[in-house]
Amino acid sequence: MMSMNAYQNYRRTQVTTASQGELLLMLFEGAIKFAQQARLLIEERDFALANTKLQRTQDIVNELMASLNFDSGPLAQDLYRLYAYIHERLVEANTKKDTAQLDEALQLLVEFRDTWRQVVHSA
Repeated sequence: MMSMNAYQNYRRTQVTTASQGELLLMLFEGAIKFAQQARLLIEERDFALANTKLQRTQDIVNELMASLNFDSGPLAQDLYRLYAYIHERLVEANTKKDTAQLDEALQLLVEFRDTWRQVVHSA
């Protein structure tokens, strides 16, 4: 029990001291992790747990959408549309237990993560 508390404290400190770019990177990492877990669960036909993991992924994508600053220009609108597309794929994957749609969303999430990783590490 003590080690779990230590881990939770570590994660809380990590989040509270992270830059905005690092926080976005953490969100993408979390979304990818949950989506990958959901994919395996769909293959194992554990649809209830896959649903939970996909909902967590959808929540993260919703957070990405909500965090956009539309005053910053057209890029925010473009990102919003891409995030909305990813969200739609996740919902369809969850509804139909369709790994092809999940794979499409996952590929886009990985591309976003990789791009943000380059941005964060070059800053």
